[in-house]
Amino acid sequence: MNNKIYDTIIIGAGAAGLTAALYTARRMLKTLIISRDIGGQTATTSEIENYPGFETIDGIALMTKFKKQAEKFGTQFVTGPVTKIKKEKDLFKIITTTDNYLARTVILGFGLSERELEVPGEKEFKGRGVSYCATCDAPLYKNKVVAVVGGGNAALDAAELLSKIANQVYLIHRRDKFSGEQILIERINQTKNIELILTSQVLEIKGDDKIKSIIIGNFPNGENKKELTIDGLFVEIGNIAKTEWLRDLLKLNDRGEIVITADCETNVPGIFAAGDVTNITYKQIVISAGEGAKAALQAYRYLQSKNLDLKEVGDWGKR
Repeated sequence: MNNKIYDTIIIGAGAAGLTAALYTARRMLKTLIISRDIGGQTATTSEIENYPGFETIDGIALMTKFKKQAEKFGTQFVTGPVTKIKKEKDLFKIITTTDNYLARTVILGFGLSERELEVPGEKEFKGRGVSYCATCDAPLYKNKVVAVVGGGNAALDAAELLSKIANQVYLIHRRDKFSGEQILIERINQTKNIELILTSQVLEIKGDDKIKSIIIGNFPNGENKKELTIDGLFVEIGNIAKTEWLRDLLKLNDRGEIVITADCETNVPGIFAAGDVTNITYKQIVISAGEGAKAALQAYRYLQSKNLDLKEVGDWGKR
């Protein structure tokens, strides 16, 4: 077990987690981030046009800037999944698959996970033609035929990106209209190699060593089945909060989101949460970053209340 005691351990390295680390580290708190990856969902976005200060930037570049800032002020990083959090007197034990860590406060900012289709063949072909990240895998499908499933901004963004790389893109959506931003819908409608397949659903994924085709049918009854020959399938149907491992510790809502106060406090003193994994209404990068800052400042304030010897440095906050 790692016997070092951190002032705060942040779980997740997306916009919320990295911003929280920037703020705690600037307050001279000993800060550790534990995360499966760097950048979270933001790092899978090919083009961001609504983050203040940048007319356009890709997600990986933006998150790299976040990480460098956090590192500049002393944030440490550990890669891997957290499996449990245990309260031990005035400390929290963070249990991972390889080691355990101790912290005075915890900030949960690990975002959401991709929602799966849950159809035959999906698990078998995951990583062998089934992808949940167009930004990561689109270059593998140059001059090929692909399908994208979904109707929100993520699906529209994926289809547009793939249209620049693949020969043919099928965009499959259960509804008869898209829920994404109008500007993205207009771009999709103007792109010649994107074919819309509406009021339809994927029923099965087929192949041998890799994906070869998908069976689609009407939504919701599955009638009028037909087979589409494709080289890749990109699933962009939204995200879910994977928080079952926290259910015995924290209050969650019916969607599995962590319930927080306006100051990012959970029902357990010393544990804070920020960003998409919480019950905030809007899931946006800029909002997650702001919530991460709030969680960090509140964690600092909590430590102050414990009469610890904390240096008065860094960013202003209400006492």
